[in-house]
Amino acid sequence: MALAVTPQDAHFFKALGARIAELRKEQGLSQQALADELGIAQQTLAHYEVGRARMPVSLLPDLARFFGVGTDELLGLRSGAGKRGPAPKLQRHLERISTLPKLKQRMVMEVLEAVLAQSSR
Repeated sequence: MALAVTPQDAHFFKALGARIAELRKEQGLSQQALADELGIAQQTLAHYEVGRARMPVSLLPDLARFFGVGTDELLGLRSGAGKRGPAPKLQRHLERISTLPKLKQRMVMEVLEAVLAQSSR
């Protein structure tokens, strides 16, 4: 169940929601696809993304892991000096591929090798 956002927390939750929406879009995911991954309703995710509802803290590690970012980055807590921005899309894909079962990793590698071999012609 989504909790209402108090005026004091509105800025924080809007910024968090915007970061989640940006990461989701970079991955080419719909709200429904991400909501399914998280086990929540699409409408609930929509409320989180615009900052209309408080996101449960228990979702943060799952979101960070899914997008291949740290929770500090997800929460916007990185300092300006060390800020590197969102991880490149390719890096996040590689991190996700490394979590796949070995057979699926081999399949992905075969496809990549075939594409790279074809592009070098």
